[in-house]
Amino acid sequence: MTAQEAFTPQDAVYMARALRLARRGLGATHPNPAVGCVIVKDGQVLGEGFHARAGEPHAEALALEAAGAAAEGADVYVTLEPCAHTGRTPPCCDALIRARVGRVVAAHVDPDPRTAGGGLARLEANGVQVASGLMAAEARALNRGFVQRLEAGRPFVTLKMAFSLDGRTAMASGESQWITSEAARADGHRARARHHAVLTSAQTVLDDHPRLTVRTGPPGTRQPERIVLDARGRVPADAQVFNDDGVACWWLVGATATVSAPSHVRVCPVAMAGTQLDLAAGLRLLAEAGINDVLVESGPRLAGALLQADLVDELLCYVAPSLLGDDARPLARLPGLEHLAQRRALEWRDVAMVGQDLRIVAGLQRSPTDAALDKE
Repeated sequence: MTAQEAFTPQDAVYMARALRLARRGLGATHPNPAVGCVIVKDGQVLGEGFHARAGEPHAEALALEAAGAAAEGADVYVTLEPCAHTGRTPPCCDALIRARVGRVVAAHVDPDPRTAGGGLARLEANGVQVASGLMAAEARALNRGFVQRLEAGRPFVTLKMAFSLDGRTAMASGESQWITSEAARADGHRARARHHAVLTSAQTVLDDHPRLTVRTGPPGTRQPERIVLDARGRVPADAQVFNDDGVACWWLVGATATVSAPSHVRVCPVAMAGTQLDLAAGLRLLAEAGINDVLVESGPRLAGALLQADLVDELLCYVAPSLLGDDARPLARLPGLEHLAQRRALEWRDVAMVGQDLRIVAGLQRSPTDAALDKE
């Protein structure tokens, strides 16, 4: 069973509940996906759970623990195919088989090649009825970085920018604190917490001395990993972005650059494209290391290079109600265009007021080949 029309309205109710559970793990499960699970029998929810953190029990295991022996013959709704491989936890499909559940409905097949349909196949071979495709688009969007890393070989890239209404990010002198309001900056910190990693350029580190940490939110808020792109190895090893606070740090340098890094900083040589790092190669390296998604916070040069290389998936923009003038710095350095037909089209995804500023989330319109990634 794969067709959407084969599912009942009640199936959709329970899958929607599983998706709400999965969202509770967003930002905390990397490199794993956020997954929710609901176990139902005779219209009664027997158990439910969500994956809260990598290395901790998966959603199915928690739901089975809550349901106990009553799980026998029950329907299981899970936002991702139950895993069929052993990692830091045992295979979820085997736990479901031992519990003798009657039916498993997965929103979509796991793109991880270690499972990739194997979980559903093993369940079916052991007498469990299986189905997939219910609310697949919603479930894939929930774990867009995880899906893109495994299917396209690079992390999902969000370019964050804060600028004035006339598209300026700083004064000509570099002064930029603060263009946007405190509310917008706090919202930006929440965006950091949702992403697997935050990425910046060597120039931004040298100019602004950022920490790239989350400094708002409740105690225990997950800190993103930190990545610096540094073609020539210009960043000092004691830069505060490399502070040893228990969070993984990455220093992506040109293949011929020589740097001396603290033991907690992972130095990764990357091929060069002219005088700059090969950005596509750097993102592939991060994907191979398990990085699902990155939030880019940088100056106009790296922003422009990523846009020009078609490596940005989403824009997160904070627009301040102010004008900075022609001499102020632009939000991205891009080559000039001669014709409107050459422009890069965007699609609005969300617009909201945050404090006194406007938050705009926009996607870059993609080619038909790229758009196929969004289909089951």
